[in-house]
Amino acid sequence: MATIVAVEDDPAIADLLDMYLRREDHRVYLAADGERGLELIAAHRPDVVILDVGLPGIDGLEVCRRIRASDAAVSVVFLTARDDEIDRVLGLEMGADDYVTKPFSPRELVARVRAQLRRAAATAAATTVAPAVIEVGSVEVDLGRHEARRDGEPVGLTTQEFELLAFLGANRGLALSRRQILDGAWGDGWIGDERTVDVHVGQLRRKLGDDLPLVTVWGVGYRLD
Repeated sequence: MATIVAVEDDPAIADLLDMYLRREDHRVYLAADGERGLELIAAHRPDVVILDVGLPGIDGLEVCRRIRASDAAVSVVFLTARDDEIDRVLGLEMGADDYVTKPFSPRELVARVRAQLRRAAATAAATTVAPAVIEVGSVEVDLGRHEARRDGEPVGLTTQEFELLAFLGANRGLALSRRQILDGAWGDGWIGDERTVDVHVGQLRRKLGDDLPLVTVWGVGYRLD
């Protein structure tokens, strides 16, 4: 059983989310606006947040930014309007882990939530069984603590960014396709497109700068030198 906060201002969609997620035996808390959503997130420390982009008042992008400022571990799944690539890209850049485009199948959303929970459980199990530290430039990627450090100070990475950095560090020197990165970093059950890799790579480059010796291999993908 997981704890999920769903922030959605459309009552019909909110009720649908509540029904399908409770069928999975999850604890579900609903909010119709960003302010209430932030209150529920602070009170219940959810495993997953489902977040509509177009909320009244504080919009979904700002809610995500505030979540990431205080908790990099919680999984965030965005709900976006049909074909709105700008919302999808901005959401991933703000730290969302995944997105679902409206109108959506409730079963697809449940599958995305399951994938996020599996990934979190696998990460926790791996770090418990085999803690290790991978060095990427001047950055230490501590698998045991699920933490990246630069000069001894933690670097604020989302779960997706951390897993991407760890996978690249474990495969240093290899040219990897975006599909290999998707499957290797986030599991072959990942539901999403290859554009996700580019967005998270962009975020790592922004946060780590010259400390990330990552090059683009045209026609292939990326290589960590």
